[in-house]
Amino acid sequence: MSLIRLQKISRRYQMGTEMVHALREISLDIQRGEYVAIMGPSGSGKSTLMNLIGCLDTPTSGDYELNGSRVSEMNDNQLAEIRNREIGFVFQTFNLLPRSDALRNVELPLIYSGMASGERRALAREALASVGLSDRAHHRPNELSGGQRQRVAVARALVNKPSILLADEPTGNLDSKTGTEIMALFQLLADRGNTIILVTHEEEVALNAARIIRIRDGLIASDEPVPTETG
Repeated sequence: MSLIRLQKISRRYQMGTEMVHALREISLDIQRGEYVAIMGPSGSGKSTLMNLIGCLDTPTSGDYELNGSRVSEMNDNQLAEIRNREIGFVFQTFNLLPRSDALRNVELPLIYSGMASGERRALAREALASVGLSDRAHHRPNELSGGQRQRVAVARALVNKPSILLADEPTGNLDSKTGTEIMALFQLLADRGNTIILVTHEEEVALNAARIIRIRDGLIASDEPVPTETG
């Protein structure tokens, strides 16, 4: 069974007097353990697709199944619950709490799920270790480099052991060297079996994935494996 299955998904919304067709009957399957990049120019529908996959929005029509649950029929409370359980988000802007240390930032999703503090701390430490930041657990964001902040954000996304890691332009605020380090981290996570969906407009970043889905005018323009280097 596919981890993600979209069948004839459309998303329309009203802007003034105009009806915008952000997505037009998209069908798509993503398997558990896949590393996928979604690409497209501004206004192509890639952000809308990301919001739908991430359960931040619901389709106007069509069917979305995530890990066996029919997301397209859920209410807001059910969507919030599935987001917390199934999806780890990594954003371009890190979204860390400035007055909390790295450990506390990583703990946040577990606080929302009502877990006991001892168990929370242990899982947060484990997640920080998985991104190579055990020695920075008690540093606040302003005491960390941009790359370290993004690693904290990745640890926070992983702490719930979600089905999907959904990353939106994760290297957008980083210099090229740090961006390369973060992409190496994503590769490590993919090698460990995490399902990763990367949304980007940068070809160089997308080529780190194993499959690239290109969106244009609300449609899938292409969906192809990334050629592997040989020799």
